[in-house]
Amino acid sequence: MTNRKTRNAYDYLYVALQIALFVCYILPFEFMRLHFPAWFRIMSLLVSGIGLAVVIFAILQLNTNLTPFPSPKKNSYLVQSGLYRYIRHPIYTGIILLLLGYALYIESLYRLTILILLWILFYFKTVYEEKALIQKFPDYKEYKVKTGQFWPLKR
Repeated sequence: MTNRKTRNAYDYLYVALQIALFVCYILPFEFMRLHFPAWFRIMSLLVSGIGLAVVIFAILQLNTNLTPFPSPKKNSYLVQSGLYRYIRHPIYTGIILLLLGYALYIESLYRLTILILLWILFYFKTVYEEKALIQKFPDYKEYKVKTGQFWPLKR
């Protein structure tokens, strides 16, 4: 159960923009087709599959902490194991890979453009989210130094 008192206009704005971009991504619109060799398109399906797996595993690892809102739930705890040991926002990483792979597979410049906008939104959403996480979890500052935002850090 979420604590509605912790939600503010930014929480709803970020979720609304994310949903709007997802809707735009699935719209059957195209302004220019790209052209890739068959092997590249097949590899892009692999990228999509990896992205889907990352999303599923990250959701399972987040468990009851899962919320679409950037503000953490009232009774949440800081997850630092599994994929979260290497990446602070693996669900976003998985979504990026999934949508990137699919856009390349169908050779869609339109969907790549939407993906870039979504990635920018994810960046700002995580900056906002991490301010709340630092307030809620004192260990988050150290965790942030050790892990990458969307991609693992080189160690």
